[in-house]
Amino acid sequence: MSEECEKIHQLGKGIASPSRYKILETLMSGSKTVNDLVSKVKLSQPAVSQHLATLKECGLVESNKKGQEVYYSLNAAHMLKVLKDLTSDVKKCKN
Repeated sequence: MSEECEKIHQLGKGIASPSRYKILETLMSGSKTVNDLVSKVKLSQPAVSQHLATLKECGLVESNKKGQEVYYSLNAAHMLKVLKDLTSDVKKCKN
């Protein structure tokens, strides 16, 4: 699979689940712990943790440990790069 296709695949994997999309939406307002996300998205802690692992693997979310808490946030730089790459690929397809 080409690098471009892999990027698109990873992005699709990250947002394919309504639950992951809801987590991403929630993180748009700032960093959250797993417990914060559990209360906001109304999923179990194991489910949220599993979705976060997938989102981290896709590069859409990053984590930072502060004391005993782990805070998750959007990886805005990666998301912007992927969107720019996708835009470029679409332009190539048009030509």
